[in-house]
Amino acid sequence: MRTTSGIRIQLTVKESQGWCRWVSGFHRTVQFGPRCRMRWCPSSVLHLLRCVWSRYCTRRGKSRLPLWIRESWAYILLLVRSLCFNSLTDSDVVFDSVFEPVFWTVDYVTRWFGKVFVCLVVVLTSSILAIVYLILLPMVIDTYSPAWIAWHLTYGHWNLVMIVFHYYKSAKTPPGCPPTVKNDSPFVAVCKKCIMPKPARTHHCGICNRCILKMDHHCPWLNNCVGHFNHRYFFSFCLVMAMGCVYCSISGRYLFLDAYNAIERFKHLDMDKHGIPVTGMGPLIGLLPPGQTHYQTPAPHYTFKEKFINKCIIYMWVLTSTTAVFLGALTFWHAVLISRGETSIEKHINSKETKRLAKRGRAYKNPFDYGRLNNWKVFLGVEKRSHWVTRVLLPSGHLPLCDGLTWDTLPFKKDMMPV
Repeated sequence: MRTTSGIRIQLTVKESQGWCRWVSGFHRTVQFGPRCRMRWCPSSVLHLLRCVWSRYCTRRGKSRLPLWIRESWAYILLLVRSLCFNSLTDSDVVFDSVFEPVFWTVDYVTRWFGKVFVCLVVVLTSSILAIVYLILLPMVIDTYSPAWIAWHLTYGHWNLVMIVFHYYKSAKTPPGCPPTVKNDSPFVAVCKKCIMPKPARTHHCGICNRCILKMDHHCPWLNNCVGHFNHRYFFSFCLVMAMGCVYCSISGRYLFLDAYNAIERFKHLDMDKHGIPVTGMGPLIGLLPPGQTHYQTPAPHYTFKEKFINKCIIYMWVLTSTTAVFLGALTFWHAVLISRGETSIEKHINSKETKRLAKRGRAYKNPFDYGRLNNWKVFLGVEKRSHWVTRVLLPSGHLPLCDGLTWDTLPFKKDMMPV
């Protein structure tokens, strides 16, 4: 189409159709005669102007904006629209998408600090052992009766062996991963990050960057995930470590009080000045030898060794008491979860499912809850009575009863309910 000014305007199909509609409407409204006059159709005019202006602005934008800016803007719009692309999107999806850089940073820092936390556990535990063997044990042998000495030696070394064994096994034992090759194992979903089938009770760990069988959580103090094959080692370590801290805290409470009072007494002795100037008639009456102007106070009534021993006892008691409180609470929480037949992750999932089904008037039943006693038997791998001693009270490296891929039946006990 060419106008009177010589500017050529190219119209699209829709614009040409609109132009034709406007022209036809214009002819219908224009009537020649003495009684009628020309009448304009405003909708057709606005439609024509809108089409021409949009076409002109589009050409100007394409000619001015670089290609990479338009591509970046299109990508940003796609990301924004992907947050609400269907009806399944909720606040959790939006929150995870917005805070994904924060989660990635936390995962990276936790992965890097894992070895530091392991070294910290080893150093703190070794320091307590050094204080016990070098300071407390000689005092126990000199003051306690033979029966109490035998009790402390027996229980203390049993607790130490259990702590070392279970910590090493929980840190070095792989938690278990689903097979990466094709197999006939049943699965309930496909991991969005691994793009691999996930069996029941399997979850993806962002720190380890892999799927974990029966995942409970990622423990930075172990630098390892707590999963199907090392969950028992982790709980046993928490239990015996809490018991050892409680044992040290109760056994050393009187030593702590004595050491604290001694340190306070030493502080008061240190406040005395070692040299007091003598002025006035003192030098004339012979209070000091010739040439000496200060009176020297006597040496303190304690040695550096005594002060160091008391500080070590205070350090041991404070550290073990604090650890006993926090680790005891964590152990109790995991014991409650084991009694219910669920992990830390499944606790949140089951809570959501319970609320969701409650709105529909239905009750949710955990499919992996076999009863309180049976849950402990499955968790500890107890198949007969003697296993309570050989597999629970003594260090044992036996494998779990299930393979972590299937959770259908429990073949070793008839009174257990299948899934």
